[in-house]
Order: sequence, then structure tokens, then C-alpha cells
Amino acid sequence: MEVKVECHKRAEGSKPKALRREGLIPATLYGHKGAESVALTVEAKAAETLLKQADINHTAVQVNIPDLSWNGKALLREVQTHPWKPILYHLSFFSVASQDTIQISLPVNLVGTAFGVKQGGILEHVMTELQVECAPDSIPEAIEVDISNLDIGASLHVHEILLPSGATAMDDPQRPVVNILGAPTMPAEPSEESEVDEAMSLLANEEEEV
Repeated sequence: MEVKVECHKRAEGSKPKALRREGLIPATLYGHKGAESVALTVEAKAAETLLKQADINHTAVQVNIPDLSWNGKALLREVQTHPWKPILYHLSFFSVASQDTIQISLPVNLVGTAFGVKQGGILEHVMTELQVECAPDSIPEAIEVDISNLDIGASLHVHEILLPSGATAMDDPQRPVVNILGAPTMPAEPSEESEVDEAMSLLANEEEEV
């Protein structure tokens, strides 16, 4: 699903508090035409919809700025909110439209139930995110990892993950993404007979001391 948002150039000298009273959220687009940054506004309702669809540093957003005749991909870099009230203060975007490739953190979604887990093993999800390099116009929503065939004692490492075409993992290739651990062994409870034997032994020792 493509995530889109329309922004407008912010009037010079406008105050953030006054903008929010008008139903507008201040925003900034960094990396526009190289190092240039642009002060923007987003309608509050559009910003709320965006935050339901996009994850910070994970989702490429199609940003449209009619005032500048600009339309391109950007990452949602930062979201500023009130510490405890549901008030949105500011959004920051970083343009990736002019870059051949970008590095981005993507969530790792596990698919299936590991064979080892069905046998009583324990799933250890070590890496919940993967650093990936890819083209800005082909960013996957997530990295799906099939763990169905993993047995107890098995691990799946970064270099074993099947990535979408054009994507490259940037993390250590030998890092485990998933481990299937053996079930912890519980210490055996002493039988009633052994408890009686132990009690008789203690009683005998006490009688000898007397």
C-alpha cells in the first residue's frame, strides 16, 4: 500500500501554536534538492492518517507539495508530540527521491510455526529489525522469514534470510535472527520414599549423638 501525504509551504514567520489552532501541523522536509530544508504544514487530519499508516524510519511516504511543484519519496524521520497529551507538534521528513539507494530498518515478521516449537522447544526472536539497503522506490514493508522447518537447536542467520530483489542486508551476516532453544529441564521432585529415608537417616544421626 502506497502511503501519501500532501503538504504546503509554511508561510515565513508563522507561529507553530497559531498553525495548530488552524488545524495545521508544522513539518520540515530535509534533503530537498541536496542539503536544502523546506518548512511545511500538514492538515491535522492528514497527519493523523499518516501516522496510522507510516512507521518512523520504516515507511517511504509519497510527499506532494503543490506550492513547490514537487512530488517525491521521503522517510518519516521524527514525530514530536506533547509528553502526555494527544497533541501532535511537528513532523520531520527526509527526502530520498534523489538517492539511488537508501539504508532503512525494516521489521522482521516470522511466518509459520517452527517444527522445534511443536516438539516443545522455545522460539527466541533475536533480531526484530533488519538494516537493509535498497532503492527508494522499492522499499519492502517488512522482511518475512519462514521458520517452519527450524528444529530444536537450529538458528537462522542474517545471511540465510531471503530478501526481496534489489535489497541487501547491512547487518553482520553471522548474526542469528531466530534461535530454537530446547525446553528447560525441571529438577526431578524427590519421591516420598526418598524423603522418608532421609528423615530416618537424620533421626538415626541424632540418636547417635545423644
